[in-house]
Amino acid sequence: MMSERPDIGDSIPDIAVEGTDGKSLRISDFRGKPLVLFFYPKDDTPGCTVENKDFSELSGEFAKAGVALLGISKDPPKKHQKFIDKHGLSVPLASDAEEDGLADALGIWVEKSMYGRTYMGMERTTYLVDGEGRIAQVWRKVKVKGHAQEVLEAAQAL
Repeated sequence: MMSERPDIGDSIPDIAVEGTDGKSLRISDFRGKPLVLFFYPKDDTPGCTVENKDFSELSGEFAKAGVALLGISKDPPKKHQKFIDKHGLSVPLASDAEEDGLADALGIWVEKSMYGRTYMGMERTTYLVDGEGRIAQVWRKVKVKGHAQEVLEAAQAL
């Protein structure tokens, strides 16, 4: 368990995630341009669907600003592909490793509780990473409404 969560100014851990095509993606693959990493709990749940649709809707604006987007959850690649197809998403999605993955390294795979039971889950968090791989901004415990727009404005200001 990591005591310190990487924060603004820190390098983002270069831990591979798996794209929907089954290929490995690394944060360093995006070097040279800013990257938005948004971590969300689960495909096809209400908040996560809205968040992915909002980022998809603004993906052209992010591209215009030269900013890459990547949505990440623990869902497997096949489930991501179904989610993309079902909702017409234009944002690439990646699967984080079951254990010791990127979410673990960032300290956002956390114990949650609902209806009196505790379980491990993703804390909805977004990172804006600069072209050198350093965290420029972080949004923790994200509220979905208006979030993608806020991230876009921060990315455009980089």
